[in-house]
Amino acid sequence: MCARNCEERLIVDVSKPSVARMYDHLLGGTDNYKVDRDACDELLRMAPSTRSLALANRAFLVRSVKYLARERGVRHFLDHGSGLPTRPNVHQVSQESNPDSHVVYVDNDPMVIAHGRTMLAEDPRTTAVLDADFRNTEKIFSSPEVRRLTSENLPVAALFVSVLHCIPNSDDPWSLVTGVAERLPPGSYMVISQLASPDAQLRAEITDFMHGITDGRWGEVRSPDEVDRFFDGLELVGTSTPVEVSRWLPDSDLAPRQKTDEWIEYGAVARIP
Repeated sequence: MCARNCEERLIVDVSKPSVARMYDHLLGGTDNYKVDRDACDELLRMAPSTRSLALANRAFLVRSVKYLARERGVRHFLDHGSGLPTRPNVHQVSQESNPDSHVVYVDNDPMVIAHGRTMLAEDPRTTAVLDADFRNTEKIFSSPEVRRLTSENLPVAALFVSVLHCIPNSDDPWSLVTGVAERLPPGSYMVISQLASPDAQLRAEITDFMHGITDGRWGEVRSPDEVDRFFDGLELVGTSTPVEVSRWLPDSDLAPRQKTDEWIEYGAVARIP
């Protein structure tokens, strides 16, 4: 398996779980290892709703991209911490409405990058994969891929879907979101969801567990109030407040809901004034 080119070998650390591979397993994917599946089993014991939460979040991503492409005419998408490709991908969803949609995926997990380079073969003219830490806003916005995305001064949808809990409070993820919003053209959109719970003990237990199994490559499970702060200064679209994501413009009243809600993916779509 090759990573960036045929001369550079992909090095995947299978001694520790990967958040991207754990998410892939919860979604029913196959790009994961026993260490990831074992970690998911433990997480499911702590929070039985974890698999349905992941599925609801994935459906939210697809639904929000489809809405922005179809109803708001957005043709440019910047996916922060995109993770392992799961069909339909953002570019596939957006291009159903606008065949000329451009998508830049940002991640620095070597397995994600390897799969992303393969995915580029589908349409390298409209899809790019940027190898970068999604917290490095300066590097991202100075890259040729993102400069092309923003050069027309058309609305861009910046996606932070189930990734902000990977950033600790000490790194100020709120400033990260604000910094990205400030760099986007007026009328752009932010799509944000993050793991949240009103239960302080559960937040602490899962945060500690994830810190331990990932060697500290984790942030915080946050309270709903803390997630609300990501939307300060933005105009919510589709809902008057952030919500458990299956309740954001559901396809029908029969859309799947979590059976338990010890923690949820909590978020919304918002427009930058």
